[in-house]
Amino acid sequence: MVEFRTILINDALRYAPVSATYRWKVDVELRDIEVFLTLAEELHFGRTAERLRITHARVSQVIKQQERRIGADLFYRTSRSVRLTPIGEQLRDDLRPVYRELLESIKRASLAAQGKTGVLRVGMIPSFAYDLRPFWDAFRARHPQWGLQIRHNLFVEPFKPLRSGTIDVLVSWFPVEEPDLTAGPVIWTEPRALMVAADHELVMRGSATLEALGQYGVCGPSITLPDYWEDTAVPFSTPKGRPVTRTAPITTWDEMATLVADGQVVQPVHWHAIRYNARPDIAYLPIREARPISWGLVWRNDEETPAIRGLAQVFRDLGALTFD
Repeated sequence: MVEFRTILINDALRYAPVSATYRWKVDVELRDIEVFLTLAEELHFGRTAERLRITHARVSQVIKQQERRIGADLFYRTSRSVRLTPIGEQLRDDLRPVYRELLESIKRASLAAQGKTGVLRVGMIPSFAYDLRPFWDAFRARHPQWGLQIRHNLFVEPFKPLRSGTIDVLVSWFPVEEPDLTAGPVIWTEPRALMVAADHELVMRGSATLEALGQYGVCGPSITLPDYWEDTAVPFSTPKGRPVTRTAPITTWDEMATLVADGQVVQPVHWHAIRYNARPDIAYLPIREARPISWGLVWRNDEETPAIRGLAQVFRDLGALTFD
């Protein structure tokens, strides 16, 4: 026999079937779930606290409370590392979709209260969403019936959120030549730069060439990307034919920046990184012969909604930006 119990997560009420044999009270704050999932991603208490803008002690307190409630450790902790236990991995995998659905439900309710009929979710691989504010504002002004949400999109598995329906539109570097995806208007064009350690020998030269990639090595994605897409950002060989060795697999920008700052690799990046990712231990050098790179909108062929067409038209009407 299954009965329905009310589970309170912040102010969101959700009914879930609970076996009559196993009955317990679940009373979890939405913020506590966010703390757990963020730590499961960062695997670092300090970065988790900084990202959520809370104290290190608060992160520790929340995790300890969750472990007491569950009756098992969720993380292995040492002075040098943090990693999930098997039970922690299971909880992470179970909570991710539930947490996402809860946030979406609350957002949809908020939009309905504002008289909006839907929301357009835009995933950003680059960091320059702030510079696109005139486009976002124009879309909201033209189409008040739709909400607009801007989200971060990892450059590893770049098209997965689009294909899974987590986002509706992706801002990606071009070209995008996927048979199930539509490449829309170009929205931004910018030069390239080489990210190096602040004390790297190349800094004294004031600029770099693509040949440096073959000499010093670069980071590579932790999973396989489409060759043509990866080669646009980080070429597989230099203009003189020297192979560009991927010496370290990475998943996030922070991992890449750490390796560069330590002098283990150099890394070609997009010019906006100079503005949005300034660090005292990193220098950015112009790459003299590198061609500019363009960014544009991408969406699924079978999901070209009126909202997507409306956003694409805004960018066409206002024209692409050039970052000098």
